[in-house]
Amino acid sequence: MTIVLPCFNEAEHVRAELDRICAVMDRSELHYEVLAFDDASTDATLAVLHHAQAALPQLQVIAMPRNSGAGTVRRLGSRMARGAIVVWTDADMTYPNERIPELVQWLRDNPGIDQVVGARTSEQGSHRLLRIPAKWAIRKTAEWLVGQSIPDLNSGLRAFRRSVAAPYLRLLPPGFSCVTTITLAFLSNQHAIAYLPIDYAKRAGRSKFRFVRDAYRYLLQVLRMVMYFDPLKALMPPALLLLSIGAVKSVFDIVVHPVRLANNTVMVFLTGLIIGSLALLADLIVRSRPDA
Repeated sequence: MTIVLPCFNEAEHVRAELDRICAVMDRSELHYEVLAFDDASTDATLAVLHHAQAALPQLQVIAMPRNSGAGTVRRLGSRMARGAIVVWTDADMTYPNERIPELVQWLRDNPGIDQVVGARTSEQGSHRLLRIPAKWAIRKTAEWLVGQSIPDLNSGLRAFRRSVAAPYLRLLPPGFSCVTTITLAFLSNQHAIAYLPIDYAKRAGRSKFRFVRDAYRYLLQVLRMVMYFDPLKALMPPALLLLSIGAVKSVFDIVVHPVRLANNTVMVFLTGLIIGSLALLADLIVRSRPDA
């Protein structure tokens, strides 16, 4: 198995996180490797990682030439992984990484499960008053897409089968919404996900999350995934609504003004027709993809 660990300006605590991960993995007797990516940190993170590499034989350090985002790091790490199971987590001391063997064992004991996610039982991030309602609304949008409950849409602690995830790695965006993407990709293609409740601690160091920028990207990625996997579900309801309004308005126009349809009636009807045609065309493209 392979643990992918993105690191950006984590010099003060990344060694403690690595020691915690490797200690629990050594006790588990699982064969593992840790791919720690320094994402062009501006502090001493890279030096700390290189120093840790000398003491931790399972650790491999990769230095990114420029800051590329956690999504890019996780995509590259998942492709480089030699293990059949890949684990994503963070280096900020928030996730209970001592439970990584438990997540991996879940996959090994349950062949029908393709991904195990640590579902957080509390919100400890910054901007809590804004994040909680925003994340709830986005999670409900995602649940509407896949037609099932999602206890935690963007948990950073998860284990999945590399062979199952391989076709979807190209979809991962550079930023934080990569975890949302891999969740929706699995669920939209009928790959089973199990959720294990986990505690979530206050992060060490300074948060890289920026509410306006990252919430916008997060929502945009959910909508992009809706269009990628099920465009009919996104486009056909508004198309049918506009066609219905246009049909009702046409009857009204004929009754009030015989032999004449109002311009707005024609525009509403044509708009619905165009959106419906786009929905059917987009669905045809989706169904013709090899990974559909």
